[in-house]
Amino acid sequence: MTNKLGIIGGSGLYDIEEFKDKEELEINTPWGKPSDKILKIKYNNKEVYFIPRHGRGHFISPSKINFRANIDALKQLGVTDLVSVSAVGSLKEDLEPGKFVIVDQFIDRTFARNKTFFDDEIVAHVSMASPTSNGLMNACEEAINQSNIVYKRGGTYVVMEGPQFSTLAESKLYRSWNADVIGMTNMPESKLAREAEIRYASVSMVTDYDCWHPEHENVDVQKVIKVLLDNASKAKNMIKNLIENFENHIDPNDPTNNCLDVAIITAPEKRTKKTLDKLNTIAGRVLNK
Repeated sequence: MTNKLGIIGGSGLYDIEEFKDKEELEINTPWGKPSDKILKIKYNNKEVYFIPRHGRGHFISPSKINFRANIDALKQLGVTDLVSVSAVGSLKEDLEPGKFVIVDQFIDRTFARNKTFFDDEIVAHVSMASPTSNGLMNACEEAINQSNIVYKRGGTYVVMEGPQFSTLAESKLYRSWNADVIGMTNMPESKLAREAEIRYASVSMVTDYDCWHPEHENVDVQKVIKVLLDNASKAKNMIKNLIENFENHIDPNDPTNNCLDVAIITAPEKRTKKTLDKLNTIAGRVLNK
């Protein structure tokens, strides 16, 4: 099997101008249109696919992102390994703006999003105990080290609905849970990647201290943008290194690889052709047996 890397860019990361050999692809899915055209990049004889989750120009609110279409489109293109690059607020004193966090856990506080591909006729329950791929996290860590970026390996990301930032009470609550960062986009993205059997890792780029820190002003978009631009430059260097090394870290025993084998509970006679066709890209490996 050919391993292909996909990158989902968050706030501030809408394109990767440094790559010259690239083309834009318009992909249709049963779930609608992805956030934007997908950028196909060729770099050192490898194909990489990039999509800005908010669209180029940042016109899609977190709650309106078509996460299912984004994941389906990347799966159609053969993506096996997916790295999310996201802007986040810090919930810890030692996670200062500009620092990267390789996230390994999530707390999902979203409530207004479609969170599964299996919501009609066919029911599946995938495990999310370890939501990120250890091998892909190793690749991210190596790429970050090569880029001389200050980072932390491991951390819990609280995913809030947004688009408003936290109240002070909420921010203090999440800190009491010992969470590390807060953002609006890695759920249900990571859940859908697992359902699609795509290995997933999340690199979070800290832009601010949310609103809990007594010595820092409350979150302000203009101040965040300044840090975003610096972080985006670092992220592009990391991505180049990641393209080179990710295949060296693929774990043949990663729980994502065949998670649907033990997830689908619906009896075969209840599965209509319409639903099988809709799920063909995501679950055809299992459903077409």
